Amino acid sequence: MAVSIRLSRGGAKKRPYYRIVVADARNPRDGKFIERIGSYNPLLAKDNPERVKLDTDRAKHWLSVGAQPTDRVLRFLDAAGVLERAARNNPKKAEPGEKAKERAEERATKQAEAAEAAAAAEAAPAEEPAAEEAPAEEAPAAEAPAEEAAPEQTEAAPAEEATNEGESAEAPAEGADEAAPAEGAEKAEG
Repeated sequence: MAVSIRLSRGGAKKRPYYRIVVADARNPRDGKFIERIGSYNPLLAKDNPERVKLDTDRAKHWLSVGAQPTDRVLRFLDAAGVLERAARNNPKKAEPGEKAKERAEERATKQAEAAEAAAAAEAAPAEEPAAEEAPAEEAPAAEAPAEEAAPEQTEAAPAEEATNEGESAEAPAEGADEAAPAEGAEKAEG
């Protein structure tokens, strides 16, 4: 008879509670067991001493008789110092699957094609900058007359302002003359 030390699930839906039991390997997970040697409550905090309760003496007895612990129970036994668990190494764990590798190859080819197209685009415009430099030289020449015209406009603007100021200075004087007789006429009448 093959005996295993394993977890037997109890508790409500989405509220698991496990018993650590010694059972015949042929029995169902939550079925008949030989002996209960502990409990495990995954809902409690990891540092809580009530999370895993284990009768180490009984666990040692069953291990000496030949009971085989499951991986999870072996972790508990290792934490309790009953049985040392060998570290496992799975070098293919982080390796992507076949379809992911295919997608990565497709992306790499598309990037290579894009890089070639960019290199070709850079090679073709290398001839055009010489043609572009000539219009660029003409642009400063076109800007120069505009700059020359701007100072003339600024010189003309103060002259216009002066004439406007003169007119505005005269206008209130005229308006004052016209307003003064009207005020005098009102005073005379009153």
